[in-house]
Amino acid sequence: MEDIRNRVEAALEKVRPYLVADGGDIELVEVTEDNIVKVQLTGACHGCPFSMQTLKAGVEMAVKKEVPEIVEVIDISTQ
Repeated sequence: MEDIRNRVEAALEKVRPYLVADGGDIELVEVTEDNIVKVQLTGACHGCPFSMQTLKAGVEMAVKKEVPEIVEVIDISTQ
């Protein structure tokens, strides 16, 4: 499980500069037993009307490309 978490962190590091450029950021909260990645969007990303699109089309796609075992990426700040 630690290996998957490290690989998810590495994938997030690749997308982080794009989020930071728009005044936001992303924090990895948890990788669950069933391979769901829980993140929290922060800064300008938190509450942005496009955050769900960014999360699904950008972050989730990048994470799944690097870590195919991942089922889904969800933003816990919207729950």
